[in-house]
Amino acid sequence: MDFYFIGIAIFFFAAALQGLSGFGFSILALPLLTLFLSPRLIVPILLLYSMIINLVVLRSSYKELRWKENLMLFFCGILAMPIGVHILVNLNENILKAFIGAVIIGFSIFSFKGYQIKLKNDNLAMAISGIFSGILGGSISMSGPPIIIFLKNKKVGKHSFRGNLAIYFFILNIFSIPVFYWNGLLTAEVFELSLRFLPGLLIGVVLGNFLSHKIKESSFHDLTLILLFIIGLIAFLSGLKFQFSVNV
Repeated sequence: MDFYFIGIAIFFFAAALQGLSGFGFSILALPLLTLFLSPRLIVPILLLYSMIINLVVLRSSYKELRWKENLMLFFCGILAMPIGVHILVNLNENILKAFIGAVIIGFSIFSFKGYQIKLKNDNLAMAISGIFSGILGGSISMSGPPIIIFLKNKKVGKHSFRGNLAIYFFILNIFSIPVFYWNGLLTAEVFELSLRFLPGLLIGVVLGNFLSHKIKESSFHDLTLILLFIIGLIAFLSGLKFQFSVNV
């Protein structure tokens, strides 16, 4: 099968997932696309696509945004990104992935059982979540889980959940673009491939965004926990260097 149609399908499903839940685009698309393309091409494409997806999600959830209440989250996330880069350079990336994956799996299981972490100081909780998010984003390109855990712990509604995730990711994307440009990653080939696969992305995110308005709050809560568990499992197995072979 031609890679063009495979790429369209991957971006369609990944964008539909994020349009529906507010997260999961990169974690689904990245491991599949690395079977066909270099990470130096994939990651910049995902950055550009993430900005488009987050704008679509924001358009449908902007009334539920509480971005002024979450400024500490944004500030700490951006501030901690260089720490993550330092960790990436100096520590074993796989050990970090396995540890974080285990933490995410544990949180999702406890949440399914109805447990909740009670933090009386919201600013402290936001600072901790933002710092961990920035560190993970800079080290293993996985900034989402700490923010997802923070929002799930506050039990915000599905549209507020999606909207606040989208604005957080969008702000991080904006700060990432100059870094990518200065490192020569935003090439003509990246923009050419981005245009080629754009139809799959747009159809997927519109469909996911539409379905997000149809799903019940309780079902949305369960779905996000299931996705969080899967993300944790992928990170854990990736950290342990498990190799999967698929016979097609």
